[in-house]
Amino acid sequence: MGGVLVGLAVIGAVIAVGYIAARCGLGGEPTVSALTRTAFFITNPVLLFTVVLESDLTVVFSAYVPLALVTASATALLYVLASRLWFRRPLAETAIGAMASSYVNANNIGIPITLYALGDATPVAPVLLVQLLLFAPLVLTLLDFSVAGRVSPRLLLSQPFRNPMIIASLLGVVLAAFKVELPGPVMAPLNLLGGAAVPVVLLAFGMSLHGTRMLRSGGHTAEILTATALKSAVMPALAYAVGRFVFNLDQPMLLGVVLMAALPSAQNVFLFAGKYGRGIAVARETVLLSTAAAAPSLILIVWLLAGRT
Repeated sequence: MGGVLVGLAVIGAVIAVGYIAARCGLGGEPTVSALTRTAFFITNPVLLFTVVLESDLTVVFSAYVPLALVTASATALLYVLASRLWFRRPLAETAIGAMASSYVNANNIGIPITLYALGDATPVAPVLLVQLLLFAPLVLTLLDFSVAGRVSPRLLLSQPFRNPMIIASLLGVVLAAFKVELPGPVMAPLNLLGGAAVPVVLLAFGMSLHGTRMLRSGGHTAEILTATALKSAVMPALAYAVGRFVFNLDQPMLLGVVLMAALPSAQNVFLFAGKYGRGIAVARETVLLSTAAAAPSLILIVWLLAGRT
């Protein structure tokens, strides 16, 4: 239980530092833009490479991967359906909203929470692989199409080779599959750069909150609340139902699956939105609201399920 609170407190503290820095005049829009670009092109790709490189790829064949895929896909499709029926937003904004409702903060909060709640971080790697190798490329492709204003087969085929985070992830998978171990002098600077990824994104996110009035960002309130409800309530409920009644998981695995699904929306959603200039308000406020909602949600899940393990 304490690990849930610690993980959320760490993220909240760094976001608060960014917000305070902006209030003190240390971070405006140019600073947020510079930090976002640094994370997108340097620190995040390095972090993803090291995380995937050290993953046990046998998890791909476990129940975690198909369940993570089914749960995230169903949640994202629910948002797309809501957008189609009520919001009627353009492709890029819909993609960001769907990502905000289904893309979990597995890396920097999922690891400490699963370690404290379960004793190991096994459920994290499958979710990271699904998100990095399937969902992130799909959303980035849609955003590229939206910015380019056209749908090109060449653009579709070349997209994975033009995005630094996808390139880094795929390279990590290849090296991990062949069990390549990089020497210490090579890993040391990579770990140093990767260690900067999470604080850089969180600082940029915190700075962006200064001067923002929640739920009053350009008439996107319905989208924000829908994405937050899907992320915080619907996705963990789906994970529980699919895990218990379809995959028939035992209680420890079921707890891990539901905990991962209940994690807040990842800061990478805000990173992608900022990079492409689409759906920024929905991404920012869904991340913030789902993070605030995560504390009671995660505590409730641990209380309900941990006692049955």
